[in-house]
Amino acid sequence: MPTYEYRCLDCRKRFTIFLTYAEYGVKPVECRHCGSQKVQRRIGRIRVARSDESHLESLADPSQLEGLDEDPRALGRMMRQMKGTVGEDMGPMFDEVVDRLEAGQSPEDIDSAMPDLGDGLGAGDNF
Repeated sequence: MPTYEYRCLDCRKRFTIFLTYAEYGVKPVECRHCGSQKVQRRIGRIRVARSDESHLESLADPSQLEGLDEDPRALGRMMRQMKGTVGEDMGPMFDEVVDRLEAGQSPEDIDSAMPDLGDGLGAGDNF
């Protein structure tokens, strides 16, 4: 059965749902967290096979780091890209930080709004 990724427009949480091809577009989808039907389909990530050398070259490109200090949206896009490159689930807190950055919230404001963000990191570490 195919899985579909959604994001709730009310509580802003992400969830996955299993639907048959016949159910998709016909069966109403509700948020698993708050029950809202105001949901938006998310497109799942696409994987492209690349050599290790190609991966390392793209991550080492200094042009990708330009302007990240001044533009939280660019930082959020870069973090989402890195998550895709790693190919692992980084957890809901990571997704929340990236969503906030992509919405234009500064890292300082995110740090203030999410006091548990540094739990589990070394002393003095930031995201």
